[in-house]
Amino acid sequence: MKKWIWLILLVLVVVVIVGSRGSAFFEQSPLPETVVSTPVTTPQPQPTQQEVSHDLQVSVDNLLGHIQKLNFQRYTNVERSHTRTYIINELRKFGWTPKLEKFADGVNVFAQRQGTDNTADAILIGAHYDTVAASPGADDNASGVAVLLEIARLFASHPTPRTLQLAFFDKEEAGLIGSKAFVTKTKRLQNLQGVIILDMVGYACYIPGCQKYPTALPVTPPSDKGDFLVAVGDTEHLPLLKAFENTHHQNLPTILTLPIPLKGILTPDTLRSDHASFWYQGVGAVLVTDTANLRTPHYHQPSDTPANIERSFFAGSAQIVVNAVNFLANRQ
Repeated sequence: MKKWIWLILLVLVVVVIVGSRGSAFFEQSPLPETVVSTPVTTPQPQPTQQEVSHDLQVSVDNLLGHIQKLNFQRYTNVERSHTRTYIINELRKFGWTPKLEKFADGVNVFAQRQGTDNTADAILIGAHYDTVAASPGADDNASGVAVLLEIARLFASHPTPRTLQLAFFDKEEAGLIGSKAFVTKTKRLQNLQGVIILDMVGYACYIPGCQKYPTALPVTPPSDKGDFLVAVGDTEHLPLLKAFENTHHQNLPTILTLPIPLKGILTPDTLRSDHASFWYQGVGAVLVTDTANLRTPHYHQPSDTPANIERSFFAGSAQIVVNAVNFLANRQ
């Protein structure tokens, strides 16, 4: 009988030891190749700085209104000039002072709102405003521009310790030319604590199999439906990706975070937007996207119109970005 008692005690000890090791493992920071998607089953309490105040709730009517106003091809010089005029007028309406920054092949629009802290640390949010020929680019990338303008509205009267910078890039579709010109001003990069690039954030599909994935994707996809948002970041700046995990709330789209090693050398599909220009300069940047042609049949097509923007997904995507911006802009 004593032998049985000792055997039972031994089993209990082993269970306790193994269980405690398992808990410690899951509480550690994920390795670079680990992907965390939210929401989790049992969310942990977050610091108050991660909570989003009521005055930072996005307006879906505002978002869709911007897309309607930009419902035209933005490819020629004249069309892109009209687009800049709209962006500038909206920024001024919200109290920002936009500047035109010309380069050889186009014009970027830049604006910033000084932070309340004494440091010059800044967070930059960017989106390209041009399109390919023959496409009105509602998702690509009026959706990103609309979110950027909504950020301008919301944070105009919402002070943050860090400086907020907004950049509307020209000529992304021609080879990231606008953002490449932007990063040549190396002095402005010195105080950048992070960059968020928005490129196609308004399309969702809910039929099984409508979401495609690159071959040899090193993660388990959250769904075969296109109902989630993706944040792509470099492994050297993982805290930027965590900002999207930590600020997720209920009733928002699931977020798939993808940490990319070696600046995307082994995964060239992750280098197709303006975040890559910052990666090459050693600046941490996150691309936020609905996965473009891996999901939407309207990619670079005349059918990329406002009618094909999914209202609830678009609003949720915008709120996720606003939450992350608020977290990063208030982070000490």
